Amino acid sequence: MVLQQPARSIPVPALESGDRLTRAEFERRYAATPEKFKAELIEGVVYVASPVRVFHGTPHAALITWLGVYWTSTPGVSVADNATTRLDLDNEPQPDALLRIQIGGTSTISDDGYIEGSPELVAEIATSSATIDLGAKKNAYRRNGVQEYLVWQTFENRFSWFRLQAEEFVLIEPDADGIIRSSTFPGLWLAVPALLQGNMIEVLNVLQVGIAEDAHQAFIQGLAGRSYSS
Repeated sequence: MVLQQPARSIPVPALESGDRLTRAEFERRYAATPEKFKAELIEGVVYVASPVRVFHGTPHAALITWLGVYWTSTPGVSVADNATTRLDLDNEPQPDALLRIQIGGTSTISDDGYIEGSPELVAEIATSSATIDLGAKKNAYRRNGVQEYLVWQTFENRFSWFRLQAEEFVLIEPDADGIIRSSTFPGLWLAVPALLQGNMIEVLNVLQVGIAEDAHQAFIQGLAGRSYSS
């Protein structure tokens, strides 16, 4: 009598930067990683994130605070922090911050809790990842129809706001008062010099002025008129 050896399970390979994978294989390997591990799939290539330093963490908190205040004042929109986003079959990033229209927007929430499609606004903190954020990732967001893409290069202390126009990202400059106004989210105003100087009180004061505008109130009313069945 020959005893059969029990079948050995094959370990799931670890994700490593530079791996070229399908989105399905990327998700299979990601599911087997430790909880605090972070990786992204950009144009079919895996990028494993480095440990987060304060040069990233503090600006990240500033952007989330700014977007969070707008969120609390604008029923019908939603903010997410580091949420896995299934853009297409070759791209599954985790944007540092995003703002999306919940009903009738360009993204949805899948049954397993991931964002699918393109959020209207995406923001990235670019420290060691600047080459990716302003290269392959920027192109993936553009091609998938992200309407506004914000990149804060913290080492250079430079803030870039790109707006999708005729299928290209166009760099938007602040006005004479140093303010950029979102074209997708009425009332979302950013005092760029104040942000770069770490003056969050001024950033939020300017945002409140935008939120008080009639255009913001009309936007809220328009969102309220939508339904989940539409």
